[in-house]
Amino acid sequence: MKSRAEEFEEWGTAVIFGTAKGFRASVMRMILRVASWLFRMVILLRLKLFHSGVSKQARLGTLVVSVGNITVGGTGKTPVVELLARTLTQRGRKVAILTRGYKSADLEEPQIWLDENGKQVENLPKISSDGTTRYLGPLHSGDEPFMLAKNLDGVAVLVDKNRIKSGIFAIEHLGCDTLVLDDGMQYLKLAHELDIVLVDCGAPFGTGAMLPRGTLREPKSSLARASYIVLTKCAGKPQNELIEKIRKYNPVAEIVVTNHGPKYLENVFTGERLPLDALQGKYVAALSGIARPESFEDSLRRLGAKVEICKRYPDHHWFDQSELLEFYDRCADRAMQMIVTTEKDAVRLDPPAETPEVPVYFLRIEVEIHQGREVWERCIDRICGISSPRKNDVWLE
Repeated sequence: MKSRAEEFEEWGTAVIFGTAKGFRASVMRMILRVASWLFRMVILLRLKLFHSGVSKQARLGTLVVSVGNITVGGTGKTPVVELLARTLTQRGRKVAILTRGYKSADLEEPQIWLDENGKQVENLPKISSDGTTRYLGPLHSGDEPFMLAKNLDGVAVLVDKNRIKSGIFAIEHLGCDTLVLDDGMQYLKLAHELDIVLVDCGAPFGTGAMLPRGTLREPKSSLARASYIVLTKCAGKPQNELIEKIRKYNPVAEIVVTNHGPKYLENVFTGERLPLDALQGKYVAALSGIARPESFEDSLRRLGAKVEICKRYPDHHWFDQSELLEFYDRCADRAMQMIVTTEKDAVRLDPPAETPEVPVYFLRIEVEIHQGREVWERCIDRICGISSPRKNDVWLE
């Protein structure tokens, strides 16, 4: 069952995208326009303070690579972070992903971590994984950090709003030499040596308006801070027109064009894997709690599925077992042959007491580079060419 906060979030999203009608929605849009103007002023002032050095940035003595965007949600950031961290690990770097862990729950008891002298380390971030062992489930990690920890051997995943604290722990206690700042473009308290900025080909500038009236976190001009720009979800189509628009804001950053390609289906509760052609001609129910569910649902249709039911929840929604059982029963009554969800949603599905009559699968998605493979390789070479950190070299500039 959706909470009141989630219902308000859905209505607010409908207001922003213009699908909510009526007097109340119109008044709200007028209020949000004024709020957007104020938000833009605050963001520009904040950027100026950091650029001028009035607001200080921490440097940790090692390489920090930010992966982020200028819009709210839906750019496909997690698969890009996964690809980057895996590639760097394969090239010999010791990587830690520093993430906020959006909507993750607080720990009931502090984690235990002993230093080299056998003393408890104080002021710990939440340690989702140290690269070898996963310590936290999705509730306390957050869905995306848990998914990264599950898929990435040898990569530490640390969860904390204070990414400086996480970075210090990664360097001093895990021996990391490369920090990947997940969703880090707006996290300016920690200096970024490289900024990889993602732009969704389907909605490159969101609604075109700043928060809260629109979905832009920063003005389009902020693309100028990007070292590399990754265009996502290109669907195999040329992106010359979009690249031309981006060049107005950043004429020098190298650009990589990618697609988020489906790879296989995996049963959420048994781990059984099926090839993609198992969707061909099947009556399917789509279940999701993500920023852009229509993109996921369209991908199922392109794979030949007959999507008869689309059940959507707000992004990062924590599923209640009763609502899931009701949905499973509905799918069985409608003679669905398969329920398909996203990998991010799958980590939030608790196994029911009885196996659902309709099998539940998630669609595994991986990043495919369509254009700019050599640019991506140069980016990796550049990161790997930077020296290891100097311990205890924490300072503010």
